[in-house]
Amino acid sequence: MAIKAEHINYLYGEGTAFEQYALKDVSFEIREGEFVGLIGHTGSGKSTLIQHLNGLIQASSGKIYYNGEDIYQDGYDKKSLRSKVGLVFQYPEHQLFEVDVFSDVCFGPRNQGLSKDEVEARAKEALRLVGLDEKFWLQSPFELSGGQKRRAAIAGVLAMKPEVLILDEPTAGLDPKGRDEILDEISALHREKGMTIVLVSHSMEDIARYADRILVMNHGEKIFDGTPKEVFRHYKELEEIGLAAPQVTYVVRQLQTYGIPIKEDITTVEETKAEILRLLEEKNRKGNTGSDAGGKASGPDNGRKAGGRI
Repeated sequence: MAIKAEHINYLYGEGTAFEQYALKDVSFEIREGEFVGLIGHTGSGKSTLIQHLNGLIQASSGKIYYNGEDIYQDGYDKKSLRSKVGLVFQYPEHQLFEVDVFSDVCFGPRNQGLSKDEVEARAKEALRLVGLDEKFWLQSPFELSGGQKRRAAIAGVLAMKPEVLILDEPTAGLDPKGRDEILDEISALHREKGMTIVLVSHSMEDIARYADRILVMNHGEKIFDGTPKEVFRHYKELEEIGLAAPQVTYVVRQLQTYGIPIKEDITTVEETKAEILRLLEEKNRKGNTGSDAGGKASGPDNGRKAGGRI
């Protein structure tokens, strides 16, 4: 177990006439090595929740445990916790401040009391991990493009060698190519280094593609917790709270209305492709040249209803 939250409540304006819950009785565990997606509409409590996980915000009530230790106990080392549970903010400008990119990435490990050689070695490794070309290292971080700033911000956290990496909308505002590059790099950290990842995103396609598990927030409460297939089965309920399932989920449902026996728990384009190829191969093996994908006789009306046979 990496992180455990027990009955977390957080109130804004506590004790005033404007008191309201930002988080209400939220409990969950994040196991070591998991890739967890966190989704919810704007104002659902996602950003507030992740700032609890490394002690930036303290709950009004409830407990947070990291590797079995209560982070609210007297004398707990919050500085050490923030080195182990790294948080990348939604807006990279909020954590970039040095005169050049390399100095910025050195800041975290330098504050860990490491030697100059170790600090610089970590910074170089982190910058290469996120794919930021050396020609940018001595530039001001504020001269970089949006995607480059995000890479620099992620590198600054990675240089501290965290055990858990939390990213708040790391691809917001990026073009599709930049988004895929950053998410593929994050996925590689999870796959190759066993890093625990928590990804906050509004993209259901990205969450379905990369996450092992999804937490869904609504008005400060956790309403779903499960695998992508389990959570996206509730696409109607997700729509009611301003979210949706990945687009392929709706494509699959539409194919089913045409009588095509495609699996209903598909959440990614890759799975959809594999399933359609499986249906085609199955049809070819059976030699059903005169039947539709469901194995039923295909008369003129049937063919028109299905919009053509698989």
